[in-house]
Amino acid sequence: MFSGTDGDATVKAEYPFAEIEPKWQEYWAEHGTFKVDTAVSDRKYYCLTMFPYPSGTMHVGHGRNYIIGDAVTRYKMIRGWRVLSPMGWDAFGLPAENAAKQHGVHPREWTLRNIRQMKRQLNSWGIGYDWDREIATCHPEYYKWTQWLFLQLFERGLAYQKRAPVNWCEFCTTLANEEVLADGTCERCGRVVTKKDLTQWFFRITAYAQRLLDDLALLDKWPEKVRTMQAHWIGRSEGARVDFTVAETGDPCPVFTTRPDTIYGVTFMALAPEHPLVEKMLAAVPQAAALRAFVERQKVLAAAARTNGAAQKEGVFTGWHVRNPYNGEAVPLWVTNYVLLEYGTGAVMAVPAHDQRDFEFARAYGLPIRVVIQPPGQSLDPATMEQAYVDDGVMVHSGPFDGRPNRAAIPDLIRHARDRGYGDFAVHYRIRDWLISRQRYWGAPIPVVHCAQCGAVPVPETALPVRLPDDVDFRLERGNPLAAHAGFVQTVCPRCSAPARRETDTLAQWLCSCWYFLRYVNPRLADAPFRKADVDHWLPVDQYIGGVEHAVLHLLYSRFIVKVLYDAGHVSFPEPFGALFTQGMICKRSERDGQLYKMSKSKGNVVSPDELVREYGADTVRLYTLFIGPPDKDAEWNDAGVEGAFRFLRRVWRRVYASRELLRAARELRTDLARMEAPERELYRKLHESIAKITRDLEGAFQFNTAIAQIMELLNAIEELPVDADSSPQRRAVFREAVETLVLLLSPFAPHIAEELWEELGHPPSVLSATWPEVNPAALERQAVEIAVQINGRVRAHLRIPTDLARAEIERLVLEAPAVQKHLQGVTVRKLVVVPGKLVSIFAT
Repeated sequence: MFSGTDGDATVKAEYPFAEIEPKWQEYWAEHGTFKVDTAVSDRKYYCLTMFPYPSGTMHVGHGRNYIIGDAVTRYKMIRGWRVLSPMGWDAFGLPAENAAKQHGVHPREWTLRNIRQMKRQLNSWGIGYDWDREIATCHPEYYKWTQWLFLQLFERGLAYQKRAPVNWCEFCTTLANEEVLADGTCERCGRVVTKKDLTQWFFRITAYAQRLLDDLALLDKWPEKVRTMQAHWIGRSEGARVDFTVAETGDPCPVFTTRPDTIYGVTFMALAPEHPLVEKMLAAVPQAAALRAFVERQKVLAAAARTNGAAQKEGVFTGWHVRNPYNGEAVPLWVTNYVLLEYGTGAVMAVPAHDQRDFEFARAYGLPIRVVIQPPGQSLDPATMEQAYVDDGVMVHSGPFDGRPNRAAIPDLIRHARDRGYGDFAVHYRIRDWLISRQRYWGAPIPVVHCAQCGAVPVPETALPVRLPDDVDFRLERGNPLAAHAGFVQTVCPRCSAPARRETDTLAQWLCSCWYFLRYVNPRLADAPFRKADVDHWLPVDQYIGGVEHAVLHLLYSRFIVKVLYDAGHVSFPEPFGALFTQGMICKRSERDGQLYKMSKSKGNVVSPDELVREYGADTVRLYTLFIGPPDKDAEWNDAGVEGAFRFLRRVWRRVYASRELLRAARELRTDLARMEAPERELYRKLHESIAKITRDLEGAFQFNTAIAQIMELLNAIEELPVDADSSPQRRAVFREAVETLVLLLSPFAPHIAEELWEELGHPPSVLSATWPEVNPAALERQAVEIAVQINGRVRAHLRIPTDLARAEIERLVLEAPAVQKHLQGVTVRKLVVVPGKLVSIFAT
């Protein structure tokens, strides 16, 4: 790890980063270095970093994502790939609207101002993008096609509107399930999320649940952690649908269960407070007042709080019963706090003897507990049980299934229900349909008109985009300003021309970011979102880079949207991202409490890249960011490490710049392994070991930190070789090749200094036009190797010996070496162990 300090300002001036970096940033812009013609088809590579929300100023923690992406882009370009590396802005969303309310600035103005600032920062880091492809999701030219995408789903029956309980944040309004944290708070503002009944728009992502799950197997270049998270979120469960009925009314009350083997142990039914049957009960049962009070109290609680295993189980008996179709028994129907509508059917057949939640509820309310699975060789007594028995065993008190091993009996239990018409095999998914409407202004308007005669009518594609009006009133602290804008709301029906009302909800910004990678291919196309032939060639994205926090949000939604487009014939690939890399977070200790946190203004641990770039240069910030640790792991920022990164680059500068005349003079010399003496042979071997290792690190898991460490070792080896104008031609040739290769190997990480030194070495710009060095296998063959010699466990000498010596010869050379003999005087060698190529251990007394 880089460490240490250096206060010598005059030494810093020897590495003129402040002159070099603007020079090369201007060169890349003027020469269109990162522009790519998508019509040319040879050796394409699409490298994409997740585009940011334009929040204002970025800190060094934000920079890791973009610096990693740029290192990959530059490496691939030097390897001869035509790299598509675009950037844009996820520009819709709540923060801009909140800024309008708090500061009296229009969301558009706030957003565009932040975009300018963040674009300046990206350029100051030397990040190479094809800025001709820049997009912002808030531009009408972009969200016109987001609205078109909504219409594609609407036409295919995948977009629908219904009244339903939704996640509600008083500040951020509606939230998708994926936007609610595990503790029941809003991921944006941290407030407690409750439930509220609203008429909302949904996408039927559940229709694609199995395909989303199955196709995870195709994503073998994704982190296993992300695939596991998505599989868990989709949550496929196999079991049975069993049709219970309400004894008093005959209403159906179906359940989904993965444990039909416990069906004869049902002693009550537990309903979610949001279950449709509850409303019917409120008008019919004597205890309606108590039931209503309980239901209203549960609706304001977060789902995570209600399902927490440690939470107290509560409920109200409805006065009704449900009939178990397997045994005809009527059991009491309760509304409870631990059942959620979105899981299964919102009704749970309660088996207290074999489910811990049901057990705790039954004990609390004095409900029966019936054992229907006995452990092998034991006999459970419900009266003395201290917890539910959830393991396998033998079925008892289960009618015709008595004596059967419970797991083996499950298929027959399901077949029993199917044959009698009250159940069947069923698959349940944890994932719920995607809530995509928001009661906010700063988003793409949903392209639907509500007509009293025709209902919900889609806006014709020819009338897109439905534009956001600028003249809205942001003085309301809550609510959507669009709903109060008469000029926007009042319209005519596209179908019958009668007066109608525009939909005033806007689309969740997640939809805007679910297809942006397609638009980059044809960003200025006016008559379509993209050209099919072009996206079919450039996608799936070859390498996608971003945070793991998007595993069940952006990444899952994007997969769904691409599958819909695939089914509609708009694209020819079912998955959007071929390879995925998720970078770790950069953390820093808070100045307030000394604890390690993700960088945040609220924690007082933000590091400004602008200040570091001014003091040390962008290449220093880039190098330290990549060297700080394995890029897929979280890492702690250390200010002293920045100094160390700067000192290393200064060493590179000194070595190359001071030797530039010698190096230029040696350009015509060629290395010849057969003519090398031992010192230059060692450097030549180190050079090609470095090429091999760094190439492996960049081609595999992007181990930038170990690649940079290898470059440091190579510089050390270069500096250990004495060389001047009078040195042998082979020594000067090896020195030149080593230095030039070091500059090439460094260029993806610290591009400005590499460009400048490449030019100083007599090459035309740019270093990106050079060829990545190839490994000479002959150079890796060791003719001699250095071994350590231990005597009674302590290293006493290091010897260089030929690599092809037999064991007996190694032992003889070691024992005859003067450096070893002086430690063996007066003792007797009892044993000698040879580890070929590494170590000789001598045991003496």
